[in-house]
Amino acid sequence: MKKASIISVGNELLGGQIVNTNAAYLGRQLLSMGIPTVSCYTVGDEVDLIVETLSWAAGQADIVLVTGGLGPTDDDVTRQGLAKFMGVELEFRSELLRQISEFFTGRDLKMAEKNKIQAYIPAGARALANNLGTAPGIMAEYGGKIFVCLPGVPSEMKEMFAESIVEKLGQSGEGQVVVIIRKLHCFGTGESVIAEKLGDLMRRGRNPVINCTVSGGVITLHIVATAKDKSGADEMIEKDRSELREILGDLVYGEDEQTLAEVVGAKLRERKETLAVAESCTGGLIGKLLTDVPGSSDYFTCGWVTYSNEAKVRELGVDKGLIEKHGAVSEEAACAMAKGAREKAGTDFGIGVTGIAGPGGGSKQKPIGLVYIVVDAVGQRDVQRYIFSHLREHIRLRASLAALNMLRLRLQI
Repeated sequence: MKKASIISVGNELLGGQIVNTNAAYLGRQLLSMGIPTVSCYTVGDEVDLIVETLSWAAGQADIVLVTGGLGPTDDDVTRQGLAKFMGVELEFRSELLRQISEFFTGRDLKMAEKNKIQAYIPAGARALANNLGTAPGIMAEYGGKIFVCLPGVPSEMKEMFAESIVEKLGQSGEGQVVVIIRKLHCFGTGESVIAEKLGDLMRRGRNPVINCTVSGGVITLHIVATAKDKSGADEMIEKDRSELREILGDLVYGEDEQTLAEVVGAKLRERKETLAVAESCTGGLIGKLLTDVPGSSDYFTCGWVTYSNEAKVRELGVDKGLIEKHGAVSEEAACAMAKGAREKAGTDFGIGVTGIAGPGGGSKQKPIGLVYIVVDAVGQRDVQRYIFSHLREHIRLRASLAALNMLRLRLQI
């Protein structure tokens, strides 16, 4: 079985200025092709470090993918590192310079002299077209191994990988197994509860293997099936997917790349119903999640961020005496906010959210993380009281997702 190693080049990665999403993307893509990644390295912008790391990676893998360090500045030294590792000189390619020049002239820009370095690649290597930027990629075969250098800009890296690398790696991996990954997204309980419900299905060494990741309260189950062909892997995936859905029931809200807001929106559109939101502690995040979905104007009409008590009274018609008696963070206030939003917008549903996101403002009676959420419809009102833990941004995200999940469950009735 062919194996891969990934090298990410850049001082900005080591210093934390940029999060390394490229390695995660490439790891997923390689796994889906039946090529496991056995190691990942992050190195600075130094030629000798790159040479040393290429040597380590080549000792562990058949395919070495490098991202970053192909730009025009003095700290972009990946091409020099690969050339030194291969024991060859950099070679000027006039056709590359022409392509780079055309990139600038096509945008009415003047090319800087420094960009000419991007027209040099190690002798014997092949240049890979960059349709989105100026940095050509590099592919070389050396010592029986495949070396690929891709731009560090994620959009350029992904496009080049898809257009120039996938087919080549597929050919080199003939006879490899097929790996297919599907995802199920869950919300409304903890990771340990999910694991307990699934029991032996999450046993290590099982095929398909079921992995679990958690983010913002969303629990994602990754079903990874390995087979000799695609049809075999698909069959295994479908069997587990159906079993997981049967066991977990309403905890599962979507699959693969579906978001909770997308699922809620699709259900509202199907029912030809509309929604308005009134937010306090979430600061407009529910509206943001809803409008991240293209076409959300079909069902999401408007929202209010009524952060102060005065805004709740003025904009939503919440009774001032109610707030004085129960407080702005209360079930009563959340109910009035949800009803006010629904009635003022003339929608089928209204969501009201009020809480204490911290880091200050909490008390023994009303601690940080306390959130009231209400989904209001004519003749029907769903109310939930939550106490979320951790940081302010986590509380706000959890509250927003919990509100959408409450509406999702209401729409299933």
